[in-house]
Amino acid sequence: MYSIITNSAAQSALGTLRSISHDLDQSQARVTTGYRVGHAADDAAYWSIARTMKSDDKAMAAVQDALNLGAATIDIAYNGLNAAIGVVDDIKSKLVAASEPGVDRTKVDKEITQLKEQLQSIAKSSTFNDVNWLNITDDSTSKVAVVGSFTRDTDRLVSMQTIDFDIFGGAATGEVLGLIDDRTTATGGSAGILTSTHYAQEAAAASNWVLHVNDSNSATAVEISLSDTTTEDEIDDMVSVVDKMLLQLTNAGADYGALKTRVDLQTEFVGALRDWTTGGVSGLIDADMDEEATRLKALQAREQLTTQALSIANSTPSTLLQLFQ
Repeated sequence: MYSIITNSAAQSALGTLRSISHDLDQSQARVTTGYRVGHAADDAAYWSIARTMKSDDKAMAAVQDALNLGAATIDIAYNGLNAAIGVVDDIKSKLVAASEPGVDRTKVDKEITQLKEQLQSIAKSSTFNDVNWLNITDDSTSKVAVVGSFTRDTDRLVSMQTIDFDIFGGAATGEVLGLIDDRTTATGGSAGILTSTHYAQEAAAASNWVLHVNDSNSATAVEISLSDTTTEDEIDDMVSVVDKMLLQLTNAGADYGALKTRVDLQTEFVGALRDWTTGGVSGLIDADMDEEATRLKALQAREQLTTQALSIANSTPSTLLQLFQ
């Protein structure tokens, strides 16, 4: 039955056209923004999860930067320590050469003096971002930390973890990672391998031989040097002490190397974790562009067909009018 009061066909076509227009706008928005869930109204749960994970990703980016900063500081300390090992090894060789009969020990001492000054230069210049782990000062702290990770537990509580290590906490046993204890207090130079009297005591030397005397150890330490009056026993003691220092330098280098490996592994893991987080968020809220492009074309075709159907439905009253002519 046809009615000139109510055009049911036109109303149906118009309703369909409104629905298609809504879907078309939604699809066009997804194609334009790239998001399937761009607002909380699209999907409140997915939007909330995505916002939280994006915030965590920013925190992990900061952790990654902190790890890179820590890695650079470790690299400086490790390379400085490695350079110091070569210089101390040269000093040991000079001392051994000075024990040979007929060698002018004063000339050898001049070479050793230059090497000792080079060690000071290495210790003081091994600085990155105003942080120096090889030259211990009054402002230095024994325990240092590198930011390691950012976590969110099952109760949605966040926390930061750090990679901690001790530079001179083991001073009593000579297990230190610094080169020079440059503190103004009388510490026996214990925080620095080159200033600590521990190695002379460990070698049972007659004197507290060290490679650098300063305010921290001047009360008890004797700086290694040669003169015409230096005895064979003193040279033997010096060689033994320097050898003990070399052993600890090697141990310290191994500690820095292990720490560097740990930081590098953590940096790699945080980078992978960020990639996984980005992939997870993408799966929740990103639009499938192939699917949306296909859907957009289908909706455009449906819109054209529905528009034609609406046009036909609107022409029905004109057809009825012809019956009364």
